[in-house]
Formats: sequence, C-alpha cells, structure tokens
Amino acid sequence: MSQADKTLAKMKANPLGWRIEDLQAVARRFEIDWRHEGSSHCVFVTASGKTLPVPAKKPIKPIYIKKFLLLLEEP
Repeated sequence: MSQADKTLAKMKANPLGWRIEDLQAVARRFEIDWRHEGSSHCVFVTASGKTLPVPAKKPIKPIYIKKFLLLLEEP
C-alpha cells in the first residue's frame, strides 16, 4: 500500500486537519490534475473535465475533503 493510499484511508476516517499538499499527493496517485499558481484556491480537474476548487488555507474544512473524496470515486 502506497503512502497516498494510506493518506486516502485516513482522510475517509477523519476529514479534519488536512493540508493542500496531502490532497495533491492523493490526486497525483489517482492521476487527477490540479492547478495552483499562487492563487488562494487549488483547482482539481478530472479527466472527464469535472473541477473542484479547494481553498488552500490551512487546515482545509471537512466539507472540501468530503467533496474531494467524492471526486475520486467518479468514473
């Protein structure tokens, strides 16, 4: 099991206290692109074109973690 898989399991168990770098690592593992060029949000983009903007402010609110997990489950 890779570190990204372990992080994903921990996110599912507890959506509190995550950083944008954690989400980016999991996104990299699942081949989801993102753009974060000095702005206040990191935008995750799936292959189908669906986007999810997440505020890069620490810690990330649990609602964004839940939405990110739903984004990973989409085909």
